[in-house]
Amino acid sequence: MQKMYKPVRIGVVFVIFAAMLAVFIVSLYRIQIYETTALAEGAAPQRIISRTITLPAARGNIYDRNGILLASGRPSYNIILDRTALRATGDQNMNSSIHELVYATIDAGFQYTDTFPITRGAPFDFVTDMTSTQRSRLDAYFEFHSLEPDITAPEFLAWLRKHYEIDYTIGILDARIITGVRYELEMRVIIGNITPYIFARDVTTDFVTLIEERGYIGVYAESSFIREYHTSYAAHILGYIRRMSPEQYEIYKELGYPMDAMVGQIGAEYAFEELLRGVEGRRVIRSFVDGTIIDDVTVREPTPGNHVYLAIDLGLQIATEQALKTQIDIINRAREEDARIADETELDLITGGAVAVVDVRTGEVLSAASYPTYDPMELSRDFAMLSTDHRTNPLFNRATHGRYVPGSTFKMVTALAGLRHDVINRYSEIYDVGRYARYEDSGFAPSCWIYSAAGVGHGLLNVVQALECSCNYFFMSVADRLPANSVDGGNILAQTAREFGLGISTGLEIPENTGRLASPEWKLEAYRLGLVEYPTWFSADQVTTGFGQGYNLFTPVQLASYAATIANGGTLYSLSILRRVVSSDFTELIQSHTPVILNQIEEKEYIEIIQEGMMSVARGGMGTARAVFRDYPIRVAAKTGTAQFDERDVNDGVFVCFAPAQNPEIAVSIVVEKGGSGSAVMDIARMIFDYYFKSESSVLAVPYGELIP
Repeated sequence: MQKMYKPVRIGVVFVIFAAMLAVFIVSLYRIQIYETTALAEGAAPQRIISRTITLPAARGNIYDRNGILLASGRPSYNIILDRTALRATGDQNMNSSIHELVYATIDAGFQYTDTFPITRGAPFDFVTDMTSTQRSRLDAYFEFHSLEPDITAPEFLAWLRKHYEIDYTIGILDARIITGVRYELEMRVIIGNITPYIFARDVTTDFVTLIEERGYIGVYAESSFIREYHTSYAAHILGYIRRMSPEQYEIYKELGYPMDAMVGQIGAEYAFEELLRGVEGRRVIRSFVDGTIIDDVTVREPTPGNHVYLAIDLGLQIATEQALKTQIDIINRAREEDARIADETELDLITGGAVAVVDVRTGEVLSAASYPTYDPMELSRDFAMLSTDHRTNPLFNRATHGRYVPGSTFKMVTALAGLRHDVINRYSEIYDVGRYARYEDSGFAPSCWIYSAAGVGHGLLNVVQALECSCNYFFMSVADRLPANSVDGGNILAQTAREFGLGISTGLEIPENTGRLASPEWKLEAYRLGLVEYPTWFSADQVTTGFGQGYNLFTPVQLASYAATIANGGTLYSLSILRRVVSSDFTELIQSHTPVILNQIEEKEYIEIIQEGMMSVARGGMGTARAVFRDYPIRVAAKTGTAQFDERDVNDGVFVCFAPAQNPEIAVSIVVEKGGSGSAVMDIARMIFDYYFKSESSVLAVPYGELIP
């Protein structure tokens, strides 16, 4: 019988099977090992995207001295565009995604970022209000692409349309929309140090969900914090935060700030920036172009900032701002009525004012108001309008930066200088004849205010009486009699003013203007700068300075510090708006305010004489503040001032005071531009005292105004 399976045939089948198996194994190896490795080594750089995300750190809260929340951070979301991921989809898909995204954003009620400096509607032209940043970026773009700088807007748009491959079936307005977004993205490559492109800020979770559902490639939502203010008051004290400028980045980068950081610009937000800010975290995400995430690693967790408690009392701050506005409104309404009766069209209305309230025992600023002001809760909405309002300057903090002639409030400086140098004592008298005629032959013969009003002088006065009735003649005489000559006398007045904190830094943590302290040395330098006509310090300068006019310019916070120094017996404290700083979890005290003494006036007996004179201002028979404070249940020490300012036709009203006079707690300074006189604005101080001493039954029995909450 013949065998069915021959060994040769079996061998052939086996060889064929082995060959097929070998081919299969080689193919499997090529597909699973070799090609995977090749893709990983060759194609992956174009297919995998790595993004580094900054994890925002919560900014610390700001509270008043009693723990009332003034500012905090609210979690939010921003929409970020990634140019690399968008471009990987191709120009047409990229343009389509941008177009759809813009309209989705607009339909949802949000604004998107477009700083492209060409108008959004036809006829197209470069925007007329182009900022310096927009201009520099546009110039960089022209240079990068070798475009002529005199290219017209329509020509530039046509070039961009071709450059970005925007289909010509797309309308011109939609093309402008796409161009604006692509320009924003490309600028960040050309310049290289611009912050990431935040397409839309502070969007809702619903909008984030919509974006994710539509699956836009290269469009991401990132968490953020929005600063929120919880009061419409204390705007200039709180300040605000904004994205840092390129100039600020040069400073803050040394402290590890990212380029897109929000930083304090003014006020407490600026002063305590490094205490309030946290440390941002960092997260690295690797994904395919289609959005599939390969890995997501948090490299560093964010650390929240510390919480700051300010020295201000929000209730007192509200009363201060309301008192200032109330009195300004009263004066302006009266002037409008007078003008109506007289059928006059020209009105000299008050343009601004400021008040500062200081604790005389510590130097803490309990409240500070600047008028006109703004609502910090609406600042983000109103910033563009406020920052360009050069008529009223609501963003300008008059309390710390306004410089004003002190008027008769300077007379306490002249009094101390005269007492120190034996020009006067408590009981020595000077006879006021009305006109100071010593230099009449030189054409200089200033007069006392009463002479201008009634043609007579005050007669025989001592220093307490001279302060009481604010006699100009008396203090002209004292200043003119200071030792040696006018130059030395000018230096004596300047040095004495400096000991009271006038014309120097108050020590405030927030930025301030140090004012201008007039002296012979200052005048010589001012002459070199072309600010004055003559370099010499004349006797006229000395006399004029002595009763509060002349070249001196001080800020309201300096005047409050000055009044506080008199109130507490001669101790000049550094002013402060800081109460304490605690850790983000409230468990650790980071910093607390300790009173700092800047100067101590040793002649306490002279300060007591000045205090006596200021008390007479409020209660004496000739006192210029007696109309408001003679019968006030809390005894007040005060000084009125009428300041002549060259740029204004109506005098400024200046007023300083402290209370209770026998055991002082707070000092107040008031300056009202075109206020007329200190007597016209001193009602503001009474309204503030009404609030501060509201627990006193005697005060509540005689309410003044309607400002007690």
